[in-house]
Order: sequence, then C-alpha cells, then structure tokens
Amino acid sequence: MDLLESLGFGVALGFSLTVPPGPMNALIAGLSARSRRAGTITGFGAMTSDGILAAVVFALSTAVDLRSLVRPIDAIGAVALAYFGLRTLRRPPTDDEVPRDDVRSFSRAVVVGITNPFQVAWWFTAGLAFARLGGAVLLAGLFGAVAIWVVVFPAAVFAGARRYPAARRAIVLLSGAILLAFAVYFAVLAA
Repeated sequence: MDLLESLGFGVALGFSLTVPPGPMNALIAGLSARSRRAGTITGFGAMTSDGILAAVVFALSTAVDLRSLVRPIDAIGAVALAYFGLRTLRRPPTDDEVPRDDVRSFSRAVVVGITNPFQVAWWFTAGLAFARLGGAVLLAGLFGAVAIWVVVFPAAVFAGARRYPAARRAIVLLSGAILLAFAVYFAVLAA
C-alpha cells in the first residue's frame, strides 16, 4: 500500500469505527444535547479509549488467545453501559442545566470506550488487521477521522438541540435508553 492509499484507507476505517450508531455515540449525543463542550470532551475521551485499545490489542495480539476474552469483555461492557444508561435516564436535563465537569465527561467516555464490546471487538479484529497492513500512516488517517467526528458530531447535535429545545430532553432520554439496550444485549451475549 502506498502512502496516500494507506492514509485514505485509515480515514475510511476511522469513520467506520466512529459513525455507526452505538453506545459511544449515544453517550456523546446525550452530553452534546446539553453542551457542545461536554460532547466534544466526551468524544476526545472516546478517542483516547481507542488509543488505549489499539495499544492493548497490539501488545496482547502475540501473547494471548484473544477469543478467550470475548465473554468477560461483554460482561464488563454490560455493567458499564447499564450504569451510564441508568445514570443518564435518572436525571434528564433541565432547560438551564449545562454540565461543567470536563474530567467526568472525559473519564466517562474512556470507561465506556474501553468496556464497550463493539469498540473492543473492532480493535481486536479490523483495527488489528488493517493497522498491520497499513502501519503508522493508516493509523494516522484513522485517528484523524476520529478527531473530525468527535468535533463535528457533538457540534451538530448541540446545534439541533439549541434550534429545537424540545428535542434536547428527547435526545438525552433516547441516549440513556440506547445505552441500556446495549447493556442488555451484551449481558445476553456474556451469559
């Protein structure tokens, strides 16, 4: 693969990881409906978890049978997603509430990211295979695409929530429900 091809492939892979609906985008959307800043910081927490997962996958790929980790990862992910889903639903936003705790938004996303079985599975399969194929240039393109998504997606959700204030509460409630649905799904897989 030449340099430009690796970079382009990395960008495509980055969007394949970040764009599909899932637990992380639900978390980002729920916080973005309240605050663009909180959504963006959450997105960068998700990006950090991708970096952690990439490093772990590359380190473990030669030493451990990764298939043996699937059920424990599903179980841990179910617990983390249930916790954050219930927390989101327990306290939907009021009209004047704006989250101010950047560390909490960031760390919540890191925890959800490293315990999200979809994200973990992506890194243990496609991420590992393609990074070996395209190397550092591919990974640069991938993380470039992730960075674009974690800035653009929260801004779009926040703009929509500001334009349609009634949608704000619905986005947060739907985000919590999606997190709980994924928690149930992963609990079933782990059982």
